Amino acid sequence: MSSNRVARMLTGVFAGMALGVAELAFLCLAWPASVIPAVRPAVSRAVARFMAVERARLGHGAAQAGGHGFLAARAALGVLGGYVSVAGLFISGLFLFGGLWDLASGESDRVPLEFPGVRLVTSSWVLGLTGGVVLLALVVLWILTVGAAERRLADHVLGPGRQELMRRRIAELTATRSGIVRAVDDERRRIERDLHDGVQQRGVALAMLLGRARHNPDQARTAELVSQAYTESRRLLDELRSVAWRIYPTALDELGLRAALAGVAERSSVPVTVHYGLAERPVSEVETALYFVAREAITNAVKHAGARDILVVLTEDERTVSVAISDDGTGGADPSGGGLSGLARRVLALDGDLTVDSPAGGPTTVAATLPKAAPCG
Repeated sequence: MSSNRVARMLTGVFAGMALGVAELAFLCLAWPASVIPAVRPAVSRAVARFMAVERARLGHGAAQAGGHGFLAARAALGVLGGYVSVAGLFISGLFLFGGLWDLASGESDRVPLEFPGVRLVTSSWVLGLTGGVVLLALVVLWILTVGAAERRLADHVLGPGRQELMRRRIAELTATRSGIVRAVDDERRRIERDLHDGVQQRGVALAMLLGRARHNPDQARTAELVSQAYTESRRLLDELRSVAWRIYPTALDELGLRAALAGVAERSSVPVTVHYGLAERPVSEVETALYFVAREAITNAVKHAGARDILVVLTEDERTVSVAISDDGTGGADPSGGGLSGLARRVLALDGDLTVDSPAGGPTTVAATLPKAAPCG
């Protein structure tokens, strides 16, 4: 452990002792005085100031509710920890000074030490230096223990400190980044399957029809093959539009989320009702996430749940926007499945939350809540 950290802990314990004395004195006066209604506001303001000082000293910027109980516990711990630390440092200093003085002056006394079955004779300067070093080490350990106890108490009452919040945020961003990479890779594989199973197959069929028409000497048969090729080309164009729409619909950028969801409802083979309760368009990233959550949930309800009716509800409050997709299908949706897990990673990257409630037998509800403003990192 670095000397700087030990010095900071020592300073913190001594500052905590001084602050603890002030807090104990205040509490001894505040508790009796708080029975007077006119004095209670002043007591509450003083408690708030002490709490603010404690948060600043312990590095807890965002705090939960605290009060007299925390101040009493913290003050008792601070006074006890500071007193033992000061007394231990003073006594260890005496031992070290006495040992060094005897060593420098050469006037060391012989000190017998008797233990069960063992008898030792040592010099007073050796005993002084050894005792001082051991006691100093114990004091340092005590200081670290008191500091850790103060942080635990503050974490329990005031919530996590700035360093802990930063550590959690870094861990969350790291997990989100890797999750987004996996989601992008999954989407690429999905697009490749769509192209291979749909577009590519229709392209091969179109080429074969045109090749047969080119080499067929029968004009009537050739005309029939060209007609089939034309029909296949129209299907190919429809398949390309469908794949492009599944990747990203242009209506989302041009017309907004309401129009894009209306397009999803029109394409669905199951009736989809959309209740749009947003006063204005969300920011682009949030709007895109809301769209893909709704579309994936609708697709799953149609393909896997055998739903007969689907309801999409979009709502908002001062800080968040939400989408909830409910269906009357068979339920049993797996949140860890490829589609839903990819959506969860997308929503988490925007500091949102995705929940899936899908008991066996249904109904299923997929809900996402996102902040109106996309996070900056």
